[in-house]
Amino acid sequence: MSAHKALKRFGQNFLVDQNIIADIVRAIRPEANDNMVEIGPGLGALTRPLLQALNTLHVVEIDRDIIARLKMDYPQDKIVIHEGDALKFDIAQLSAPLRIVGNLPYNISSPLLFHFANYAARITDMHFMLQNEVVERMVAAPSTPEYGRLSVMLQYRFHMEKLLDVPPESFRPAPKVDSAIVRMIPMSPQEIQVKDEALFAEIVMAAFGQRRKTLRNTLRGHLAEEDFAQLGIDAQLRAENLGWPEYAKIANWIGRQGVKKPI
Repeated sequence: MSAHKALKRFGQNFLVDQNIIADIVRAIRPEANDNMVEIGPGLGALTRPLLQALNTLHVVEIDRDIIARLKMDYPQDKIVIHEGDALKFDIAQLSAPLRIVGNLPYNISSPLLFHFANYAARITDMHFMLQNEVVERMVAAPSTPEYGRLSVMLQYRFHMEKLLDVPPESFRPAPKVDSAIVRMIPMSPQEIQVKDEALFAEIVMAAFGQRRKTLRNTLRGHLAEEDFAQLGIDAQLRAENLGWPEYAKIANWIGRQGVKKPI
């Protein structure tokens, strides 16, 4: 089969650095009976070494040419190919607990992360290659320039750790950005402090909607001045100054008290 040309519409950049590939597989530590899903296997940089360790590997791929390659290159009793868009893939159809890995298309990485977060209860861990800038935002601490809505919305659901830097020359074609590997481990139900996820998301979005303004202004539609005092949160702070536990505290307070929006 002829060499595959990377397609811009699928955000394809294929990993070719064998040292980086070996480092990633060591970080994942696949074991024979793992129920593992690879998102976007591409030309098999991770697929091949993972299959050496696993009894079976599920892969999700949208590119028909790559799907044809997968059917030719790998024993079909070891690889289960799910054809289609990873954003629409129903993880619930697979047996839990699941381990998810992949070099995520950078053009849809954030929507994919939120998609997988919906299935956190079925997942043991996730290892993803992402744009380094996105990984830095995911793991950022409060009151740092990288910290934002993405940080809060993932940190309340996952323990996250940046594992490896991956330079552009590790890929063909080389992307214009640096990449990194991140490990995401879902929090246990006991660790998740958010009672109403929709309300939590609404509060976080409101706070970061105008991040240069104080919480007094951005959360005016949710909290009165005396509510901040009851919560022990300084209304003069800005969105990036609060960690996810403070946002959970605010959302839980509103849900529990039935706080009326100030007029």
